[in-house]
Amino acid sequence: MVHASSGLVEPPSEHLKSEVAIVCGIAKATLPASGIDWDFFVDDYDRIRDKIEAVFPQLFADFNKRIRHPGGFHLTIPPRERIWNTPTGRANFLVFDGLSEDPAAAVAKKVLRLATLRSHDQYNTTIYSLNDRYRGVFDGRMVVFMHEADMRERGIMPGATVEIESLAEDGKRRIVQGFRVKPYNIPAGCIGAYYPETNPLLPLAHHDVKSGTPAAKSIPVLVRVQAAETLA
Repeated sequence: MVHASSGLVEPPSEHLKSEVAIVCGIAKATLPASGIDWDFFVDDYDRIRDKIEAVFPQLFADFNKRIRHPGGFHLTIPPRERIWNTPTGRANFLVFDGLSEDPAAAVAKKVLRLATLRSHDQYNTTIYSLNDRYRGVFDGRMVVFMHEADMRERGIMPGATVEIESLAEDGKRRIVQGFRVKPYNIPAGCIGAYYPETNPLLPLAHHDVKSGTPAAKSIPVLVRVQAAETLA
């Protein structure tokens, strides 16, 4: 469902900016020669929806009109209806080169693949509570989900405090500490942890070549029990 939203509380300061104002302000500062009137969008959000409709006319026809309907409107997604708009009329699966297997050196180091996750009480990077009822986590987000076989191989017990280090070819050391291990039904060789807590592990160069999307669902990492002297 696509529906409008609005703030529920008074801003604590007149100097606070909206998300649109922040993003457009960044654009003005970094793309001065773009020829786009960024303030035009800040002044009226309907104009943003007009542009979305122009780009996706089939999905968002009459966007501004339909968004004002109580409860919003249903966004039809063809695959949900088992409709595949492909040359074959069927779902086609693509394999991303380079993720089918790790090099021997990485295997020897017992590398795992980290997928960063959102909790139940989280919208993008906005965190509403420290609970995640989806995964049975309460009163804290410094958690890493691991397959029990991977835990045994590394001598890691449930509830142990570990550090996570990512591997990259730029030679920089990226490490986060203080994560509590939770056994979880996740594929062996993979782990999961929340973002933005694990954002420091993602190198800026680790992204899709075509879209530039950060590869935050497949970060090569090492997980080990944190040394006692580093525990707070």
